[in-house]
Amino acid sequence: MERIKSFLKISGNLKYQVAEALSGEILMAANTVRGSLSSGGKLLLMGNGGSAADCQHIAAELVGRFKKERKAIPALALTVDSSTLTALGNDYGFDTIFSRQVEAFATPKDSIIGISTSGNSKNVISALRLAQKIGAKTIGFMGNDGGEMKNFVDVGIIVPSNDTARIQEVHITIGHIICEIVEQDLIHENKI
Repeated sequence: MERIKSFLKISGNLKYQVAEALSGEILMAANTVRGSLSSGGKLLLMGNGGSAADCQHIAAELVGRFKKERKAIPALALTVDSSTLTALGNDYGFDTIFSRQVEAFATPKDSIIGISTSGNSKNVISALRLAQKIGAKTIGFMGNDGGEMKNFVDVGIIVPSNDTARIQEVHITIGHIICEIVEQDLIHENKI
């Protein structure tokens, strides 16, 4: 029982740290996404492993609903099309699985969230670099020191931890906060 309490306290304390240090960046990310959606853009998300699952979770909250009944919000996880992912991985290499999709789908009106607990996922970094060239707004959810990824995002949210599980717990919390802000603001603006 004490071990469980310890895990929960470590997770909770990290969230308190993030609340104190990164609330401004989280609001900036939410406003960036809202701005894209308000101007007719969409949200694209990408990451590997557990971060891929977070991308799908966030996209589902927006396409479906988070807390309010409303019109669908255009959000797409670039992690879900197994035929595209395996074809790109096989034909071009794993490092291209997101950048080719960004090339196909991203516009200057869009926001793109890349998630990497290390900040060093080559396929996410490659796609973020391309997204910036296209003119899309880039947001990074990272851990550790932000890795290389911090250099290729307009808004960087670096969770100050090197514990992957704890970083992922904070990332999904941040994703939920962004969903809630975006949903509230777009309803208030009569955009959805």
